[in-house]
Amino acid sequence: MNGRLIVCVLLAARAAGLAAQTPAPDPHAVQPQRPTVATHAGTVAPGWVEIEAGSEFDRYASDSIGVVVPLLVKVGLARPLQLEVQAPIARPEARVTRFGDLSIGLKWRLMEAAPVLGRFAILSTIKVPSGSVDLGTGTGTVDLGLVFISSHTLGPIAMDLNYGYTHRSGDGTRTPRNASLWSASFGGPARGRLGWVAELYGYLATTGPAGTAAIEALLAGPTIAVRDWLVLDAGAIVPLAGPQPRALYAGAVYNVGRLWR
Repeated sequence: MNGRLIVCVLLAARAAGLAAQTPAPDPHAVQPQRPTVATHAGTVAPGWVEIEAGSEFDRYASDSIGVVVPLLVKVGLARPLQLEVQAPIARPEARVTRFGDLSIGLKWRLMEAAPVLGRFAILSTIKVPSGSVDLGTGTGTVDLGLVFISSHTLGPIAMDLNYGYTHRSGDGTRTPRNASLWSASFGGPARGRLGWVAELYGYLATTGPAGTAAIEALLAGPTIAVRDWLVLDAGAIVPLAGPQPRALYAGAVYNVGRLWR
């Protein structure tokens, strides 16, 4: 595990006994997962729907530009259970624009205020090859993913620690069969409806014909709560190590409302 993440885990263990994150009292208040790579242990209230969307502009080492529009729909199934459906739109390195691979996930919150782990959840996902391998909008593989999520509240600051593992079908010639990621995300209020978010994240080195070096990057930017049910964000991603492009992003999280009682 990366040394920076270990430090964050130790901080979480020290702070877990001080304060535990509690569910949002208003089911219409948004619970943004974007813009960070990390997700939190919170879930949308049962029967409620929340949409996350945005744009990310990547500048690659070749000076070409790629655009990704992540689209995520979250549906509360039960108090500790959330369904997630994600279908990004991608335009990698100035190629044609296409839908990427469709991903379906289920987040299950197992603990509310556990020692060390705090508010703890597991997110299991399956991704199907609905994108195009030739155009760079898909991997051509079926992916099974598992993310372990530990969330804490440190005074006014929210901290989310993630560790994820993905296993892919195929022979590993186009994309690595196994991949892992880690992230440590922080966010809090700045002034009035303005807030901030910062995250350190990384992907471990992969092996095989399509193996890549490890990646580390820093993400940061402001947020603004236009309403309790609508939050906007913007910011930048700066690579620290590995083949991570520089990026700018902007987006929104919108709690649509209740579908059923």
